[in-house]
Amino acid sequence: QVQLVESGGGLVQTGDSLRLSCVASGRARTAYAMGWFRQAPGKEREFVGAISWSGIDTDYADSVKGRFRISRENARDNAKSTMYLQMNNLKPADTAVYSCAVAPGMGYSIHEYTLWGPGTQVTVSS
Repeated sequence: QVQLVESGGGLVQTGDSLRLSCVASGRARTAYAMGWFRQAPGKEREFVGAISWSGIDTDYADSVKGRFRISRENARDNAKSTMYLQMNNLKPADTAVYSCAVAPGMGYSIHEYTLWGPGTQVTVSS
């Protein structure tokens, strides 16, 4: 069973950068894509971006394109995979709890993702 843990959140100012990490530990039966979602207070959880198992393919929400970048490292024995979310030029609208998740393939809907991490808070002050 794969378990997910995020880290790297914090309080930053507008225009700053931050890098989040998500460690997926445990060997899965099949390859899996990974995604980042965020949820701001009073709002629904929304898609941020996703990356394929190989790390070659990525996709982003329009709101973060050009500012956020997702990358991924898989351990040789596939018992661990680390996904990163590099966030640049942060805005107050980016304030949210950021969660990582895994899915059989890259998708935009939360319903496509089967396992979730607890999340990490990102707060961007104006």
